[in-house]
Amino acid sequence: MLDAAAHDKLPAAPGVGYKPQHFAQITEDAGSVKWLEIHAENYMGDGGRPIAQLRHLSERFAVSVHGVGLSIGGEGPLDADHLARLKHLVSWLNPASFSEHLAWSTHDSHFYNDLLPLPYTDASLQRICSHIDQLQDTIGRRMLLENPSSYLAFAESTWSEPEFLGEISRRTGCGLLLDVNNVFVSATNLEFSPQGYIDAFPLDKVGEIHLGGHDEDEDDHGRPLLIDSHGREVVDPVWALLDYTLAKSGPRPVLIEWDNDVPDWPVLEAEAARAATALERVPA
Repeated sequence: MLDAAAHDKLPAAPGVGYKPQHFAQITEDAGSVKWLEIHAENYMGDGGRPIAQLRHLSERFAVSVHGVGLSIGGEGPLDADHLARLKHLVSWLNPASFSEHLAWSTHDSHFYNDLLPLPYTDASLQRICSHIDQLQDTIGRRMLLENPSSYLAFAESTWSEPEFLGEISRRTGCGLLLDVNNVFVSATNLEFSPQGYIDAFPLDKVGEIHLGGHDEDEDDHGRPLLIDSHGREVVDPVWALLDYTLAKSGPRPVLIEWDNDVPDWPVLEAEAARAATALERVPA
């Protein structure tokens, strides 16, 4: 069981995305899992079993809150009602970490159930920094911003993705969430070196590392196309990229994301155990 001080930050250990069907197994024997992540939008209500279970788990585990619907990169203002609900959740839960995506999902009054890409330009940079400043002021804490999985690149981009994320962190004081699977997916789809991306990434700003599964497909020209699906185990090349990253960054909290076709608890815990083994190989 974690002591109260451990709730102030995530341990440099494996975590998993919490799913209610695993509640009993987690409370009985969490195995290698030392912290949990929830999606903010699933816990913005005022009561019921989900909130009761989360309160119980938060007494034993550090919790990371991961937002998927704020549309940090959107052209319009952040949704005031969404911000208010998020502030309420963060206030009572007091999570060890809060994160969101470098993406957009809203336009005018429409919400899209996807994390959509944006060009890396000075205008985008200014807008995103303004949104992050507003978010951090509202919830009263530093956030982490996650690198996306990419399927296209914008001709008008004037920044590389690692430079863009680093500049956002410099201007706003936010930390970064490095999704290693997203790096591998983007590198395959856009034909760049994933190791080169890690070399250029501001690893000193990284507060969490994510791992997940992806699906393999082909584009219209027969080239490999990877889809960030979070629906299967982490593949060996992504584990190798995690090793490469940890050798440069040192130990970090490492999350296993498995959101679709969720397996039984022993399968998910085995992925966390593999992350624990990777972390054990890293000098403190």
